[in-house]
Amino acid sequence: MHTKFYQSAMLNKVELLISRVVDFVGRCLAILLLLMVLNVSYDVMMRYLFHASSVGMQEMEWHLFAVIILFGVGVALKEEGHVRVDFLYDRLSKRKKAVINVLGTIFLLLPLALLILFGSIDFVLDAYNSGEISEDPGGLPLRWIVKCMIPVAFGFLLFAAVGYILQNVEKYRSSK
Repeated sequence: MHTKFYQSAMLNKVELLISRVVDFVGRCLAILLLLMVLNVSYDVMMRYLFHASSVGMQEMEWHLFAVIILFGVGVALKEEGHVRVDFLYDRLSKRKKAVINVLGTIFLLLPLALLILFGSIDFVLDAYNSGEISEDPGGLPLRWIVKCMIPVAFGFLLFAAVGYILQNVEKYRSSK
């Protein structure tokens, strides 16, 4: 009896830690989104009011956008903001929803995230080893940094998925 209690308490602590980390990343993404809006506003103002444009600023827009989207997937998973067939899902009991969430995460999300994480490492290494820079004059150097966000973000998604599984195991246990 005591070991079940300690195991449950430990899983709850792990899930809480993961939840806090994901929430922190979400707050960082909100700041990046604000920076991206300021960047776009500055770029538009410079382009239309002063007829001056910066390729580097334009590239920074899509670099920030890429980071926000890549890491936002893990935050959306925790917040249940991901896409699913809600008109069917909403009719199910809490236990069935938890089972579907756990199985879907294990058999669909985890394999795809692992595939992209490991599949993108060579992509990043190629960019790093070749010293890839922007093709446009005035563009940003060190293109590998934004490409590096792909495996890092999918590692973060795997981290968030563990928390999501634990969260749904707890939902399953508490809805007996």
